[in-house]
Amino acid sequence: GKHHQENERLQIQALEKAKEEKKQNIKKDSELLGAKRELEALRKQHQKLTKKLLKYSLFKRYLEDVVENSQFWDIEDIIAFYKTLVRTRKELVQSQRWHQELTKQGKVLLQQHRAEKEADILQCKDELVQLKERVEQAQRDILQWEDRWVELQDRAARKAVELKSLSMAIHSLYQ
Repeated sequence: GKHHQENERLQIQALEKAKEEKKQNIKKDSELLGAKRELEALRKQHQKLTKKLLKYSLFKRYLEDVVENSQFWDIEDIIAFYKTLVRTRKELVQSQRWHQELTKQGKVLLQQHRAEKEADILQCKDELVQLKERVEQAQRDILQWEDRWVELQDRAARKAVELKSLSMAIHSLYQ
């Protein structure tokens, strides 16, 4: 009986160990499959980069020729100079846009100012027309009052003459 129980226990342990090993094998197989996929992706990326490298090697040779025949010390100087030019161009474009915006705003302000001044000029012209009409009316009134003044002076002179003649008549009557 002891021997039989020992065998069963050993069989159970062996089965458990086999299950554990099977799980580990499945896990390792899935890891291996993932690693193979990653390796394949890296190979594809390596092929793409190799193609790009071959494609751009022509430019490297060109840049090396430029370095030999120019003021630059190495390719990095050329790249730095290019980046500086790109940054400067970008700043110039932004500056132009800013100036264009300021110009637009200035034009709008100028139009508003012109409109205000034209309105002021129209108002002044209206006032000038009214003042001219008043001056003309005043001149007509002056002429009318001058005519009346002349009439009044004539009347006063006639009355003075009448008064003088009456005074002389009264004076002669007394005498």
